[in-house]
Amino acid sequence: MKFLADMGISLLTVEWLRAQNYDALHVRDAGMQRAADEVILDQARDEQRVLLTLDLDFGYLLAVSGADLPSVIIFRLGNQTAEVVTRRLQDTQACCTESLLNGAIVTVTEDAIRVRDLPIVKD
Repeated sequence: MKFLADMGISLLTVEWLRAQNYDALHVRDAGMQRAADEVILDQARDEQRVLLTLDLDFGYLLAVSGADLPSVIIFRLGNQTAEVVTRRLQDTQACCTESLLNGAIVTVTEDAIRVRDLPIVKD
């Protein structure tokens, strides 16, 4: 699995992923720190990366687009330190790998992990 970390995600989390032998890239590494959300989503999709973010806009953009990729993990945490985000990322990987590979929006809070498979179909 490959990851693209948005601006709000610590470089320490990216370094942890790399230490676990994941292909992890931070938007800073790609020179995309000022890129529009749509550009970041396209980059993640083109490179088959799971996007890690604190930004709810990515979930909205995926929902309205009808796209089935890329997967996005949205961290909705009161404490957004690298340690807490990394721990919750480990929890998410343990339970949601298949969904992330197939396309999902995963919302992570302190006490829950919610998975919404992509594409989002309007009723």
